[in-house]
Amino acid sequence: MTRTATITGIGVVAPGAVGREAYWDLLTAGRTATRRISLFDADGFRSRIAAEVDFDPKAAGLSPPQIRRMDRAAQFAVVATREAIADSGLDLGGVDPGRIAVSLGSAVGCTMGLEEEYAVLSDGGRRWLVDHTYGVPHLYGYMVPSTLAVEVAWEVAAEGPAALISTGCTSGLDAVGHAVSLIEEGSADIVIAGATDAPLSPITSACFDAIRATSPNNDDAEHASRPFDATRDGFVLGEGSAVLVIEETGAARRRGAREYARVAGFASRSNAFHMTGLKPDGREMAEAIKVAMDAARLDPADVDYVNAHGSGTKQNDRHETAAFKRSLGHRAYEVPVSSIKSMIGHSLGAIGSLEIAACALALERQVVPPTANLHHADPLCDLDYVPLTAREHPMDVVLSVGSGFGGFQSAMLLDRPARAGVR
Repeated sequence: MTRTATITGIGVVAPGAVGREAYWDLLTAGRTATRRISLFDADGFRSRIAAEVDFDPKAAGLSPPQIRRMDRAAQFAVVATREAIADSGLDLGGVDPGRIAVSLGSAVGCTMGLEEEYAVLSDGGRRWLVDHTYGVPHLYGYMVPSTLAVEVAWEVAAEGPAALISTGCTSGLDAVGHAVSLIEEGSADIVIAGATDAPLSPITSACFDAIRATSPNNDDAEHASRPFDATRDGFVLGEGSAVLVIEETGAARRRGAREYARVAGFASRSNAFHMTGLKPDGREMAEAIKVAMDAARLDPADVDYVNAHGSGTKQNDRHETAAFKRSLGHRAYEVPVSSIKSMIGHSLGAIGSLEIAACALALERQVVPPTANLHHADPLCDLDYVPLTAREHPMDVVLSVGSGFGGFQSAMLLDRPARAGVR
């Protein structure tokens, strides 16, 4: 019998919204969480705005040792994991730990912990030779991105496969794709999957300043993230985490689990072109979409909503608009497309899992989140981008895409349990 994978639990730590329901409320209200950076002194930077999470680790239930040991990204992931497990209704104590896996994505790992420790060891950058004895005992863990997956595995006592997927801005999508593969091949029955990133630090801001990728709209942070808008001037950095419980569909149904969505198809491609550049024809993203549709046995006519990468750079927005037209044909002009980065910014590796969480909730509740701040459409982006206001819309199948530095292009299709059940 063919094994398939179903999302049965969702946990979210996002800018402006800690918790799944608060997150959905923010998205459907079209409320933006972008503001002036408060996590460090951003004076002197070209872009001084971000989408920050209002996060108190103690209030979120983490213990003092966990708070001391874990980087902010790990804290996000563990808190999101706890919510996802509770939402799924699973009693992991009754599950063979060898059948529980972890697949977590992250683009930049423990950036904040590393930068804070470097500042201590180097006396604020004044010393070239540093004294390692001043470092915290867990400094090595900050240097190894897989630490993030380890923390989640410890949280759920998982003894099956555990992996940290780091493919830039597609990490969150690719981690879920890897989780589905583990289910389909029989390596696990339950996978805790998702992504986390907490990149809001001086080094990250300096890097994106250098390539002028982030918005300098510091005087109007609330409206700075403007995907597909003719006046957009770059993306807004964000942070956060979304974690999903993904189960083998048959087992989930036997226990009477709530099914948000089935992961129907996934594919990824690379453009082998440029570290940050994109070809305007969108061919590689279109190819990923087509392969994902083939895997799901779906046609363009089946796609009811597209969750765009929609970063808010002219290069990306036009690239994926071309990709949608190339892969979906005339259907691209009929289906609603939106970008939630307009509200929660671009959290690098984490954003793909936050977008999949939004897609699963959209399927369950039959509402398309809007693209906030879209007042003046780019004439070269001529699709239905759901400006400003959420829209009730019948959906059986949603497509979510991601595009990352290095040329990564990923596409994932989710379908409703009712539809999946007849396939």
